Amino acid sequence: MERRRNRQPSQSPMTTLKQLPALVVLERIPVPVLAIGHDGSILFTNSAFAAMVGCEPEEVLSLRFHQIFHQAPASESSLLSFVHALANEVVELAHKDGSVVRALMSRSAVRRADDRFALATFQDLTEQLWEDGG
Repeated sequence: MERRRNRQPSQSPMTTLKQLPALVVLERIPVPVLAIGHDGSILFTNSAFAAMVGCEPEEVLSLRFHQIFHQAPASESSLLSFVHALANEVVELAHKDGSVVRALMSRSAVRRADDRFALATFQDLTEQLWEDGG
């Protein structure tokens, strides 16, 4: 259930936007979004990412990085470096039905050296690559 705050009639749209919690905004974005912790845990997914891999959001949150990404490194110690290296690359994701979803992964929106998670968006290219014969 979504709750909406009653905003005052004099409140500007910018003030309303500034008051929106980040997770609410990320969920409402129609683009697949995933946050991955330094330990391989899935910290956040929106409905668009979950649908892309054939799951409910709660199912994705119960998975680990290596269960979603086909090219996951053996060691989780370099996981965030691996994720950053995949920025703007086509990655292969595991769909719930066992198929592979190819998606262009963005650079992490979180980029400080001491950040302990990565937050990326995805563009599903599976159908386009299939039609192009790739």
